[in-house]
Amino acid sequence: QDTLIVWSEAENYDLALSFQEKAGCDEIWEKICQVQGKDPSVEVTQDLIESEEEHIEEMPETSPLIDLPTCELNKLEEIADLVTSVLSSPIRREKLALALENEGYIKKLLQLFQVCENLENTEGLHHLYEIIRGILFLNKATLFEVMFSDECIMDVVGCLEYDPSLAQPKRHREFLTKTAKFKEVIPITDSELRQKIHQTYRVQYIQDIILPTPSVFEENFLSTLTSFIFFNKVEIVSMLQVSGFQLRAAVPALWCQSAPCTGTRALKLLWGMDDLQVRSAATDIFSYLVEFSPSMVREFVMQEAQQSDDDILLINVVIEQMICDTDPELGGAVQLMGLLRTLIDPENMLATANKTEKSEFLNFFYNHCMHVLTAPLLANTAQDKGDKGTGLLGFSLPFEGLWCLGVTDAVVGSTKSNTICPDNYQTAQLLALILELLTFCVEHHTYHIKNYIMNKDLLRRVLVLMNSKHTFLALCALRFMRRIIGLKDEFYNRYITKGNLFEPVINALLDNGTRYNLLNSAVIELFEFIRVEDIKSLIAHIVENFYNALESIEYVQTFKGLKTKYEQEKDRQTQKLNSVPSILRSNRFRRDARALEEDEEMWFNEDEEEEGEAVVPPVEKSKQEDDFPDSYEKFMETKKAKESEDKENLPKRTSAGGFKFTFSHSASAANGANGANSKSVAAQTSPASSNGSSSKSTALAPAVTAPKGSLVGLVDYPDDEDDDEEEETSPRKRPRLGS
Repeated sequence: QDTLIVWSEAENYDLALSFQEKAGCDEIWEKICQVQGKDPSVEVTQDLIESEEEHIEEMPETSPLIDLPTCELNKLEEIADLVTSVLSSPIRREKLALALENEGYIKKLLQLFQVCENLENTEGLHHLYEIIRGILFLNKATLFEVMFSDECIMDVVGCLEYDPSLAQPKRHREFLTKTAKFKEVIPITDSELRQKIHQTYRVQYIQDIILPTPSVFEENFLSTLTSFIFFNKVEIVSMLQVSGFQLRAAVPALWCQSAPCTGTRALKLLWGMDDLQVRSAATDIFSYLVEFSPSMVREFVMQEAQQSDDDILLINVVIEQMICDTDPELGGAVQLMGLLRTLIDPENMLATANKTEKSEFLNFFYNHCMHVLTAPLLANTAQDKGDKGTGLLGFSLPFEGLWCLGVTDAVVGSTKSNTICPDNYQTAQLLALILELLTFCVEHHTYHIKNYIMNKDLLRRVLVLMNSKHTFLALCALRFMRRIIGLKDEFYNRYITKGNLFEPVINALLDNGTRYNLLNSAVIELFEFIRVEDIKSLIAHIVENFYNALESIEYVQTFKGLKTKYEQEKDRQTQKLNSVPSILRSNRFRRDARALEEDEEMWFNEDEEEEGEAVVPPVEKSKQEDDFPDSYEKFMETKKAKESEDKENLPKRTSAGGFKFTFSHSASAANGANGANSKSVAAQTSPASSNGSSSKSTALAPAVTAPKGSLVGLVDYPDDEDDDEEEETSPRKRPRLGS
């Protein structure tokens, strides 16, 4: 097919070989046909599977079957070759299955197995492994009925112990007969029911434990085995009903009206025990409850919130178990994180005419639980050792177990006042799990998580983790920011630019140097997305603040492309300005502060209609937005001052040859507060821009906010010649926009 060669392997499995050039495809096709003895000019050389299946259906009962070799020790190799050879042909598989069924061949083979095992005939046992495995791959329920009967199943398991690829045979029969114990919650007196339960367990063991993982060519061979197990389970349930077995009589607490309440309080007691197996069992029970009915669990926890303190709420206890998991690989934490994600997933939340489960539960979660989930993250990105007990944001950590994971290693005893980053591997794994859940929230909880991120300045805290020595944790932090930018939400974009939150990402890129690794690719992809999607506000911020450090990166065209996009938008703005009468130019940047308030109010109202009440109050509008220049002249003066400052405040080159930024941007600036006393996140400001002030603070001039849809106040207007001349001698300076 031009640049494709397609063929079928086994049953219902199609493959294709793709070529870039038709000539290469034709060359390989001719060689294949040469080996097969087929004419390369014929487009189809393989007999279609469909025609074979139709032939099977039309095959008369008198059709000759495959002649089986006599069931003797010296014929085992021949039998193994025969069984293996028929697997690729549906017709021959059907004929072999009929022959095995009609002649009672399987029981004869299992008798030979006992002989070979008694004689310790290793070669014969290896052949029997291949034979029994091949018979299973015939995928016939009638053969399974024979093989999995009480009379034969343990010998089938015995044959499968002698895998030729293993140095020593496995001991599956010993496990099934001595180690595995049948535990009855209540006595089961029906012998047929007991036998069916035993059979199902053993067949499930064969499928999950004994048989090797099937290859791509074999994965469809065991579909009937899966169906056999499923129908066995259906039959067990039916037999329980027919026999009058009453679970309600056996376990009345599970069936009473208060069952969810009884079960989940019970779970909190089990999680509080010292026995690891008991806690693991409680987690399993909770997973069954969540998988069965997440809405039932959500309904319970919301009722619980009306009667209990936050510290003992079920969801918070689950989060505590996740945070305090003692497993070095955090296996339990991973399981609990998956259950939490199921509970907060809006896709499985119900909506009725009178209420919306989504808005009610998310309001509950962000009010009562989110601070517990983010506590380790906030504690590990605290800026001062004195913040240990409050997570820097004013709430008390709800449990002491957090500190056993190494959080204190990064906080207690530190004499530095700048941000810290966790180096404990287990803590890093935990923070990666939390970030994965928060990233899920960004994708699915647009309104609630947006308010939380902005009010807590969460993205700034997350980006501290870009300094982690654990690359996987730095990538998790970057992925969190990538999801936020991927929403293309201007509220997020303004939050990022005002807080200068690209700085830690670019520093990480520069610190990575010339290493071509996953971190490098992920950062490049972030900026490439911004370029391709043409997110103008972010492009302007990046080019204006960081292009001098990034222009030397030439192995990709991403940053040059950003500069091109920026220049194109700048030209469009210039042309747009030239088309405006000069009498209107002085007022083109004027915008009533009330308009901003109305826009934000409109946004909150729209989201409230969609998702319910706000969990946290909206971010307060910064005073800098109100200090808007009243005239075009003021704007041009501050613009010239900024351009003059940029010439002196370029990023400094490090010893490794890269650039390091030394801009002073505080957390309060991101939230719109005055930054006169804010501390620098990256480093101190340069002496040229400090003008004799304290090295940890800088006086900020009013920020200039450009009108909606335009670049952020960096448009050069060629028609203002007098202003250009004045720019060369102007001594006035102005901080970077958004600082």
